[in-house]
Amino acid sequence: MFYDDKGFDENLLYIIEPRFHTKEDLRAILSQHPQIKFVSLAGIDLRGNDTDEKIPIGCFLHDIDEFLSGGVSTDGSSVVLPGIATLNDGQVDLVADLSVNWYIDYNFEHLDAVTGRPVGTLRIPSFLIHNGRRVDSRSILQNCIEFQKKEIMNLLKENPKAVLSAGIDPDDIADIELVAATELEFWVKTPGDKAEIEELSVSQVLKEQYWKRTKGNVRTALEKSLLILERYGLEPEMGHKEVGGVKAQISGDGSLSHIMEQLEIDWKYSNAMQAADNELLARILIKETFRHHGLEVTFMAKPIEGVNGSGEHTHLSIIATLKNGKKVNLFTPADMKKDYLNVIGWGALMGLLKNYEVVNPFIASSNDAINRLKPGFEAPICIVASIGKNVETPSRNRTVLVGLVRDTDNPLSTRFEVRSPNPHTNSFLAIAALYQAMLDGIKYAVRSGKTAQQLQDEFCKKPGEKVDYLETERAYRSEEDVFEYYTEQERNAIFGVPPATVWENLKNFEKYPEKVKVLSEGGVFEKRIIDSYVSAIREQWLMELSERIIHENLMLVKSCMKIHDVDEFNEYDEQLWEKINNLRRYLMKDSLADTSLFTRIRKAIEAADYDTVSSLQQEMTLKVNELRKLYAKYRRNIMNWN
Repeated sequence: MFYDDKGFDENLLYIIEPRFHTKEDLRAILSQHPQIKFVSLAGIDLRGNDTDEKIPIGCFLHDIDEFLSGGVSTDGSSVVLPGIATLNDGQVDLVADLSVNWYIDYNFEHLDAVTGRPVGTLRIPSFLIHNGRRVDSRSILQNCIEFQKKEIMNLLKENPKAVLSAGIDPDDIADIELVAATELEFWVKTPGDKAEIEELSVSQVLKEQYWKRTKGNVRTALEKSLLILERYGLEPEMGHKEVGGVKAQISGDGSLSHIMEQLEIDWKYSNAMQAADNELLARILIKETFRHHGLEVTFMAKPIEGVNGSGEHTHLSIIATLKNGKKVNLFTPADMKKDYLNVIGWGALMGLLKNYEVVNPFIASSNDAINRLKPGFEAPICIVASIGKNVETPSRNRTVLVGLVRDTDNPLSTRFEVRSPNPHTNSFLAIAALYQAMLDGIKYAVRSGKTAQQLQDEFCKKPGEKVDYLETERAYRSEEDVFEYYTEQERNAIFGVPPATVWENLKNFEKYPEKVKVLSEGGVFEKRIIDSYVSAIREQWLMELSERIIHENLMLVKSCMKIHDVDEFNEYDEQLWEKINNLRRYLMKDSLADTSLFTRIRKAIEAADYDTVSSLQQEMTLKVNELRKLYAKYRRNIMNWN
């Protein structure tokens, strides 16, 4: 992301702030930067895909009024909106969002012949409009923000005691802001190189890579990523190695090869919409920067089975701006050395956890995401929070879904860290769903008339203890390692059974209709939006399963070949091979009498029998993992095989 290896061009324009989104200002700015040759209206469909077209800048300037007010039309087949943009009603309009930063996407491999600078595309975050109604991910988050502001303001005015106890007069509140931030983890490697899973697993257990010094082109790409994010106004706070990875090899010319490392980059919080836009921008910039240095980046949640996946922890809080300009955190208690949270904060935390079953489908929406959320890898599979063992001791429990982050020296910092999102989570939908869930709890807490201590007692309830808002059989707080302290049976009983497949996650919309109503409050998640989303994610799940996962498992089965010969084997080898071959046949070999597991899954997909597909997918996962382990054991016992 640097051109001519000379560092940044100080004259390049990186962002255009909302205050300059007028016809006059845009004409003046773009005339001063002739290297900006194109405009792209970037809408986000329900699957999180962003549109990217190339409109010549001259066309944009000629019809600038239309672009700023009416937008442009496109064919709905180019975006994922099933059941909304149909074959016989597919027109979708893209309308610019004037309230957020616009940024310039530079092609550093294409220099303008006149200026010598990289050719730029003005990327404008936009809304997708179908038949006069907004139907895209950004619109859902925007609707959520507008609804939450109005509801919280009215709620506090009608119930002033809830915030007066926290030292806030609701009549002094001028504005409400939903604030969010994300932490981005990702894997980076040299293209074509692979590392053994056993080697990665050992390195992970020994924490040989965790927060270690970066080297070579990884270090350069990481440093440049932080610098370019700074240029785009994201205010990066940290970049470092994560727990995964192995030591790279040094080539004869001194360069590094066989790179396989996990990294994390964090940047500063912003308002909810800008935070989601920033996360999308960061992924683009990071991937391009590392590619420029010969490195491949993946944002998959679980790129390597048996090794830690990549998360994107999402931080949430609500800030009130007072009429005198002062900002106050609506979760922070008046006395941080006495209370963890105030009434609003307790309500938000309870609402998030109580309604999480219908939030999770917007967070873990793919096979890859579900693969990450499994016990043994610090994965947050249980609907439970940690608030800290006492008010002086911050939460450090990495096994829970939500952690309370607070700093007694900084009252503005109080927030919830949701640990389940991954780099491919659609942050626009996830943040909207999380805030809708939180608002449900805020309404209960504020209207209950209870004190912060009473709400804390309710939140810390034991399983089976009946309270007014939370579910009787569940527990919602744990300061223990939930995987060590509880058995699987205990976890499932008191925190709920985590979804094992994408379909199990989507079925929560049918299973919990009362919680779905929480999402639809204020028209934020309309039924047609949820139905369209379910169709999109179900189609993606089935396509990945039939055309990618089964194919990859088929290749694995075929690669598990017999390698011992008559001169070098024993009964142990024969016994292992018999088990391996029986598994291979069960998974992929059809006969006149029997149908293989792979074929049964395909037939269930063709019959649209999604419950059976889900069940067989779980069986396939278990059998394939068993095959991997058996073959590794068999291979290690063969003396004349490398």
